[in-house]
Amino acid sequence: MSSKKDKPRDKKENQKIWLIIILSIVLIALIIGLGIFYVNNKEKEDENTLSYTDLIKELSDGNIEKIEMTVGSTTLKVKQKDVEEEKTTIVPNTESFMELVQQKVAEGNEIDLNQKPKSFLSQIPSFVISFLPTAIMLALFIMIFKMQGLGEKGKVYDDTERKTKIKFDDVAGLDEEKEELVEIVEFLKKPEKFTKMGAKIPKGVLLYGKPGTGKTLIAKAIAGEADVPFISMSGSEFIEMFAGLGASRVRKLFEKARKLSPCIVFIDEIDAIGSRRTSNSGAETENNQTLNQLLVEMDGFSSEETIIVLAATNRPEMLDKALLRPGRFDRQITIPTPDLNGRLEILKIHSKDKRISEDVNLESIAEDTAGFTGAELANILNEAAIIATKRKHDDIEKDDIEEAVKKVTVGLEKRARVISEKDKKLTAYHEAGHAVVSKYLPTQTDVKEVSIIPRGVAGGYTMYKSDEDKYYISKTEMKEKLVALLGGRAAEKLVLDDISTGASNDIEVATKIARDMVTKYGMSDNLGPIDFQGKEPYEMQLFGENIGDKIGQEVKELIDNAYKEAQNLLKEHRDKLDKIAETLLQKEKINEEDFKKFFE
Repeated sequence: MSSKKDKPRDKKENQKIWLIIILSIVLIALIIGLGIFYVNNKEKEDENTLSYTDLIKELSDGNIEKIEMTVGSTTLKVKQKDVEEEKTTIVPNTESFMELVQQKVAEGNEIDLNQKPKSFLSQIPSFVISFLPTAIMLALFIMIFKMQGLGEKGKVYDDTERKTKIKFDDVAGLDEEKEELVEIVEFLKKPEKFTKMGAKIPKGVLLYGKPGTGKTLIAKAIAGEADVPFISMSGSEFIEMFAGLGASRVRKLFEKARKLSPCIVFIDEIDAIGSRRTSNSGAETENNQTLNQLLVEMDGFSSEETIIVLAATNRPEMLDKALLRPGRFDRQITIPTPDLNGRLEILKIHSKDKRISEDVNLESIAEDTAGFTGAELANILNEAAIIATKRKHDDIEKDDIEEAVKKVTVGLEKRARVISEKDKKLTAYHEAGHAVVSKYLPTQTDVKEVSIIPRGVAGGYTMYKSDEDKYYISKTEMKEKLVALLGGRAAEKLVLDDISTGASNDIEVATKIARDMVTKYGMSDNLGPIDFQGKEPYEMQLFGENIGDKIGQEVKELIDNAYKEAQNLLKEHRDKLDKIAETLLQKEKINEEDFKKFFE
């Protein structure tokens, strides 16, 4: 959340950045212009130069009619008779030359002698002028360096600048996690209560989970509940092209934190600077220095400094182990995707400021969105509001929300796309194949909708009900999932005696599931419960020769068996397959109720 003070501040910083960019472009253009001017001027000088020997000869022959010179300069401009352009000459001794000119004038030669006073530029030493391009380049370098340093203080939310007004009541679906973090709030509010008991205040809390689960939101809620300054910075803001700047920013960040203590320092996407250290050079070295500085700062907290570092990441496996040891990030809290009750509470929060029709059942939406994150649920309601506005509805209706779910999960509907009858038939049988096969697989969820209207990159789709929160998947369920995925390809082969590229995504997903069953979950009877994923070649050799071939054979066998079972199911229920495909060709879409009628 931001206040009105944010906007002038951000605007001013953006103006600085744009000013530096414009100045940099101007300086680069100036340097290029000076270079071009110097080259062109040098060429012209070479063409219009008269040597001193030739000048004396021309003067003796009476061919000079005008001489122009600046007092104190050895460079002259000379005009010859019958020659239009003036030429430049450098004389070794101006006094001797002037005596010669005066002698020729006394002999009766008409020479127009024009002497000018010294100019300002002529008084500048030549070494200063030659140093000018270097000075400009140095100024440009300093400006870029300064630009790298912009915003190094981080965003501060406190009474003097901006204060986060988010509370735990604004965070839904994370009840157990909030209970864990209430202790952090107590540490910040009344640290002496814990120190008297001999308890040490935790230095860091790592929040990790899928993107969109609410890690940043709950971090702001902690600061809002504790009523302390909240210093926020992204991990990418520490990364710079100049060595040492990342470490410098870490120092400055914690300097500010010590001044504002008690406070919270929040580093979002900490994996950008906290990834495992390497011995490589270049960017990795800079990253290592930044991480080392962060470790030093976290170790440097004294007992009087009530500073808690919160960090968020969706890739905890990337973090350096030194960050995760006790004394740094003492607590590591998983922020999961919300369960059914959590999704309902999230939908209630995000529907407060929206006009929702009475026919909309938020519980039903929560049931149909298993596995969705809080950000995805908020996006669905926002898309539903946009769709309702386009359709000129007074309120957000049930159909608007269902369309929003499809738009977010499958893609934008493309009714205007021209499709040939052959492709329509292929798509109809492909989607009907998925639906029929899934119907006869006990572990697969009910079909919610089948369509041959293109959405996103898909030519058609089969949607399933996701009304159950699953934390574990059985081997039987995974094998039947393979059968359902290959039902589309099996239907193409059975009915059209041909196959198409339409099953490419199904095959990709099926192959990954089969590979994970063998290499990750140890579901192969022949290879046993062994984890083969991510192993180095020398580690794989521990399991015997040609282990890679054996893994490949197991994966292939799972896929082959699933494909055969899909074909057998479709042959057995060919009448249902044909009826559903024909209905799709006529209506383009079949909903859950109509689909069930085919099997009554």
